[in-house]
Amino acid sequence: MKIDFQSLRRMIIEDRTVRRFQESRRVPRETLKDLVELTRYCHSGRNAQPLKYMAVCDEEMCGKVFPTLKWAGYFKDWDGPEAGERPAAYLIQCLDTKYGQECLCDDGLQLEAISLGMQTLGLGGCIIKAFNAPLLAEILNLDERMKPRYVLAIGYPAEKVSIEDMDGDEDADFKYYRTADEVHHVPKRQLSELLLDIR
Repeated sequence: MKIDFQSLRRMIIEDRTVRRFQESRRVPRETLKDLVELTRYCHSGRNAQPLKYMAVCDEEMCGKVFPTLKWAGYFKDWDGPEAGERPAAYLIQCLDTKYGQECLCDDGLQLEAISLGMQTLGLGGCIIKAFNAPLLAEILNLDERMKPRYVLAIGYPAEKVSIEDMDGDEDADFKYYRTADEVHHVPKRQLSELLLDIR
């Protein structure tokens, strides 16, 4: 089945980062397995396919993962979602160092595939790079050769996210923000800023 360009464009536009979730709506392990299965078909530098995933959906284990994470660096007075709005599951992306010390472009490609897959299931997520990797590895009892790269927090969204066009000024503020109505706003550069002219 082919997806037309405008349908794909709409999916990418609607694929937004979510930081507050309906925590009571759990995400089954089978769903996490289906999402990880999508990564099998992604492009891979050298075709080494060095990334692996730890799936966490048990409520108790989710509670142990949560304190290792740092949320929304631009919100200095916010320590992350409150109880009841925390992720219902996690996928921890790990580099298997048996296949090398870096993964080239694989990490982003796979995270985007998973994120788009989540969207089709009504799920939202937050890709987190700021976390206590040694503590997380200890909590998950990861093999020494597995190096956590990203944590993907997953759940059913409990917030609205809106894209806002930036005004085209190179120095315009690109920081995301929340308004009083609790809508999360994400400024995006316009196409005219992204395309470079041939000189």
